[in-house]
Amino acid sequence: MHVQVGAAKVAKYATQESGDTLEIIERPHGGLSAVLVDGQRSGRAAKIISNIVARKAIALLGEGVRDGAVARAAHDYLRTHRRGQVSAELEIISIDLETRTIVISRNSHCPVFVVRGGELVSLDADSRPIGVYANTKPVITELDLEPGTVVAAFTDGVTAAGKRTCATLDLPMLVCWAVRENESADEIANSLLAASLEADQHRPADDTSVLVVAVYDEVIPHKVRRSSMSFPV
Repeated sequence: MHVQVGAAKVAKYATQESGDTLEIIERPHGGLSAVLVDGQRSGRAAKIISNIVARKAIALLGEGVRDGAVARAAHDYLRTHRRGQVSAELEIISIDLETRTIVISRNSHCPVFVVRGGELVSLDADSRPIGVYANTKPVITELDLEPGTVVAAFTDGVTAAGKRTCATLDLPMLVCWAVRENESADEIANSLLAASLEADQHRPADDTSVLVVAVYDEVIPHKVRRSSMSFPV
């Protein structure tokens, strides 16, 4: 099998810095974890919050802490650090090679979509953001690691795209279309972000991020691992 991770993100219109943070780390027992954090509000203030959460989550994942415990610890840390006055939405998607599973952890009102065998499942159970309420827990879903599985996660810039222009996206249909029409996780993420920007007339009303993790039935010669990054300066 071959796992791909693709991401695309953009800041709120007329804001220099995105309040969303995305980090990826290799798991000590095999696999990787992608952490997507949406800090409260937008811009520099939100970026500080999302960085605090992402750094804590990545550090713990790198030490082998389980995803659910990582989300709880990130909540406790933010709540203590900011005295329960600010929140963040946290999503962790992991490829765990020790258990041969995909682990999806949500502390976000945004759904995570899973496409497998041509069918879409929306993971949208009620979930609180971290940092404010006591005893906040993540909603965790664990799936067998199987080829043909695509997981798409977003921040609320995507789920709210088009509301200002009355062009609200049908996200389940859009995700199914993107998976069907594109051949890589990068292409899926880029097409979803492009649709979101178009709905907002290329003036995003909020920080907007898309994270896609895909598993393909493909053999990579010599088991070469590759990573790339592209960003404007």
